[in-house]
Amino acid sequence: MAVRSISDRWTAQKGAGALALALFCVLGVALMQRAGWLDWLNVGLMGWAGTARDGDIGRHLTPLMRLATAIGDTIGRLAILALVLPALLWLRRRGDALWLALMMAGGTALNLILKQIFAAPRPDLLPHLDIVHSYSFPSGHAAGNMMMFGALAMLARRRGGYWAAGMMIALIGASRVWLGVHWPSDVTAGWIEGLGWLALCRVWLPARRG
Repeated sequence: MAVRSISDRWTAQKGAGALALALFCVLGVALMQRAGWLDWLNVGLMGWAGTARDGDIGRHLTPLMRLATAIGDTIGRLAILALVLPALLWLRRRGDALWLALMMAGGTALNLILKQIFAAPRPDLLPHLDIVHSYSFPSGHAAGNMMMFGALAMLARRRGGYWAAGMMIALIGASRVWLGVHWPSDVTAGWIEGLGWLALCRVWLPARRG
């Protein structure tokens, strides 16, 4: 029992350290963005997206990007939770269901707090193809879906689940740049934030030792 207790404390410390490191990296990205050190990346990638958006490929990709953003927004994530949570309860995985609900609630609150702290305006390089009302940094879509799909992959316990989750996370993040509502650095910071929160919450995942 003593060995397990020490192991559990060490695991919890690693989870807290992962979140602290993630938040430190988010701060670093924010400072570099405000100093203009990331303009070459942000303006370059968003400028390329604008050019592609106005070309022939845009007619095909823009509807896909709109769909990806819709799946990844708050309503989309709530819809996914409304499907997954009852399924977990039906499978008698009550601990997993509670973990998923609390993890998403805490992660969403963390993102809202960070947005208020950094209070970064939305990019104005391209016309926005999505309605936005909140601050830009870090991206809530990127953070929320890193948490959501990362958690679903953990709960599925399948290697294919991680590949599918990674593809959805990347597509939703790219859609925010394509639609002109986030700089690439906003999305990157959101991914880092979401990954750090997920690493912390994994400590209390009921199936972690399974």
